[in-house]
Formats: sequence, structure tokens, C-alpha cells
Amino acid sequence: MTSFNAITPSDVDHLMPIETACHSHPWSEKTFNSCIGGRYFGFYLVENNEIVGFYIGEHVVGEVTLMDICVSPNQQGKGYGKTLLNHFLQETKNLTATKIWLEVRAKNISAQMMYINQGFTETSRRTGYYPSANGFGYEDAIVMCLTL
Repeated sequence: MTSFNAITPSDVDHLMPIETACHSHPWSEKTFNSCIGGRYFGFYLVENNEIVGFYIGEHVVGEVTLMDICVSPNQQGKGYGKTLLNHFLQETKNLTATKIWLEVRAKNISAQMMYINQGFTETSRRTGYYPSANGFGYEDAIVMCLTL
């Protein structure tokens, strides 16, 4: 059984292991907690009583930014990223946003393709934006946008 649940502060302890497993430089618990409520919205996906992933969005003056989206590594490759993204897009439409923004690592080709398949286009590149996973050097961020 699949369900989406709004993220509350009491969920952070359950979501942090996914956050840390998905990112070489994950958010801290403090950062995660600061992205709950107010202009932020987020949901986590439960499949067969297991949290498989989540996303966090930010809504400001008719525009939305996808701040974070993660699928537990043992659940990747099963379409959950697309399921989360589609839910995010529906929530964005409910907020009557006109544009959606996101950043993705230049080396994360599978995520880029998922976004392109949903209509996002590259608008710019932030050179050396992300620290590299191995700790040596930096990696570009690709900024993408979808106009609704």
C-alpha cells in the first residue's frame, strides 16, 4: 500500500537516515527542521509500511523550488523518484505556482533525465557549486526550470 504523509518535525529522525544515505554532503538535522512549515512543504512516501523517500519544496510569491528529493538507496531504480516528483508537481499546481526551480548535480544524469522527462529545461549552470563526493574539488550544479 502506497501513501504520502506531510512531513512534521517528529518525522525528521526517520528521514535523516535517507538524507544521509543519499547525499555526500547531507543537510544537518537543524537545516532539515528549518525547512518544515511556513513557506516550506514536504511529503514522505510509504510503501508496504516502509518510508522509501521524501521531498521538500519551498513556495515564495508564485514560484516553487524543489529543495531536496531523496529515495532510500535500497529502493532506488523502482520508480519512486518519479512518484515523488509527480506528487511534488501536483502539490505545486495546488499552490497555483507559475514556475518551478531546482538544482541538480551535473554528474547525476538519471535525475536530470527524470526532470527533463517532466518538462524541465536547463536555464544555467553554477560552476563549482557542490563539493565533490570524494572531497576533492567541486561539481557544477545545473539549474532547471519548468513553467506551468
